[in-house]
Amino acid sequence: MKVKRLILTAAAAWLLHGGTAAQDSTAAALPQQWTLQQCIDRAKTQNVAVRRLRVSAQSAQIDVKDAKSARLPQVSFQTSQGFSNRPFQSTSAVVNGSQVVSTSHKNSYTGDYGLNASMPLYDGGQTANNVKLQQLNSQIADLNVSAQELNLEESVTKLYVQILYAQETVKQDKEQIELSQKQLVRGRGLFKSGLLNKADVAQLESQNATDRYQLVADESTLADYKLQLKQLLELDGDQDIELAASGTDADALTPLPAKADVYAAALALRPEIQAGKLAMNRSELDEKIAKAGSLPSVTLNAGMSTNNITGNGGFFDQLKRQWSNTLGVTLSVPIYDRGKTKNAIAKARLEKESSYLDLLDSQKTLWKSIEGYWQQATSAQQRYAAAKEQVQYARTSYELTSEQFRLGLKNIVQLLTDKTNLSKAAQQMIQAKYMAVLNAAMLSYYQGGQMAL
Repeated sequence: MKVKRLILTAAAAWLLHGGTAAQDSTAAALPQQWTLQQCIDRAKTQNVAVRRLRVSAQSAQIDVKDAKSARLPQVSFQTSQGFSNRPFQSTSAVVNGSQVVSTSHKNSYTGDYGLNASMPLYDGGQTANNVKLQQLNSQIADLNVSAQELNLEESVTKLYVQILYAQETVKQDKEQIELSQKQLVRGRGLFKSGLLNKADVAQLESQNATDRYQLVADESTLADYKLQLKQLLELDGDQDIELAASGTDADALTPLPAKADVYAAALALRPEIQAGKLAMNRSELDEKIAKAGSLPSVTLNAGMSTNNITGNGGFFDQLKRQWSNTLGVTLSVPIYDRGKTKNAIAKARLEKESSYLDLLDSQKTLWKSIEGYWQQATSAQQRYAAAKEQVQYARTSYELTSEQFRLGLKNIVQLLTDKTNLSKAAQQMIQAKYMAVLNAAMLSYYQGGQMAL
């Protein structure tokens, strides 16, 4: 009992310290600041949906091998063993292969042995087309992996940019709190000097509280975006994540490509479009395979067999005497299959039409996505340029109003109004900036560029 307790204690200690060490090792392997590419690479490695599709792609490769093996001969070995008891017969006749053997043994043992092989010679192209079909399925499976990876890259990028946006918003909130705090300190000083009434001070305090509330709300939004990204990267929710990139004017105002150029490149590169084209080819092969059901098939057959029975000579002597070889060809001609082949052909043609419609739908969806990104990028760039000027004017106006308020030339309402206008203009600039950054990055990505910020 003492030994068992010691073993359990040692095991618990190993798990505690070993597990902690493993966690520390994993944490140490993670970057301190995450680039967008590091996030994408991590997501591709850890994402369950991508891993599941990779397994499906591997399974499709095995299906190709299985389809190719149908060209090879099949070889099988058969044996049967029997025992007979005739307690009331002095002699009896026993069938041994092609011979009838008379025996006086009341008990007899028989054994049959055969080695058979068959190989298809002609099946109307069914095997060859099935190999092509499985190869297409394998290619489509690989493209499905690529498509899921691209979708994952887009999701990671959107969250990455949202975090950058939220971080800059939080920074702006802190600047607004700093401004409201300064005005509150100044207002309390003016109140003590009798230059400001209590209601004005209360408005300044209310503005400061409002700014602090906005900071808390935006910090919560930032934390939520980070949590979503960590979940996408399969990271511990308690682990903080810091981003290495930040949006710049160059990122926001990068020249945009033409929509037609992006669409042309995307049609040639996007895996979902390529998979749609292969799906049409797959339907054509399904039709050929279905038509092969109405054609004759030819199979080559070969075999060796022998047998033995007790009381008919030595074992090996019997095997030699009963040995036989066979070689033949089997011709199978379908005459009536209750409309199975006809229905399979009709279904394959419908599948081809359905694949064509799916391809059209994918192309339209792709165009809508590109058109949306281009329109949003163009609008965001224009709004960002205008918002930058608006922030400059709003900041100048606020600084002048603040100085005039200090001199008693402006009232509290005018001061707070200018501060609100400055905050609103700054928020609009940040929003337009990251909308431009995100949509410009998406256009570049759809055109074949690497997802980067």
